[in-house]
Amino acid sequence: MEIIELHWRDTLSIRHQVLWPDESPEFCEVVGDDKALHFGLKVDEEIVCVASIFIDGQSARLRKFATLESFQGQGLGSLMIQQILEKMRKQNITFFWFDARATATPFYVRFGFNTTGDVFYKKSIAYYKMSANL
Repeated sequence: MEIIELHWRDTLSIRHQVLWPDESPEFCEVVGDDKALHFGLKVDEEIVCVASIFIDGQSARLRKFATLESFQGQGLGSLMIQQILEKMRKQNITFFWFDARATATPFYVRFGFNTTGDVFYKKSIAYYKMSANL
């Protein structure tokens, strides 16, 4: 198992499969992808988890974090988040935030993230803003 940096286009397939399978693959592209950091977790030479980090000064935003369904529940997402947070601290990032699906908030709470604000919706999926000082 290893975490590697990816080109943003190499994240699209997993983003699409996991996050928005009923939309077009282009729906999973994010403005600024070409300037962000992109990570993939490889298991047996296959990328099974992706995450994108958008840095603005000392703040970083996690976007499009996704693990293939057949690899969920095995601690891979936890490993990915831990490694990303470590990298961000080394880059002197002091604030880390993201929009989390409501169903995923318990996962992020384990890493010290808190919800801020009220629930909001993207398409029909409930989300919360979450953040932490690093």
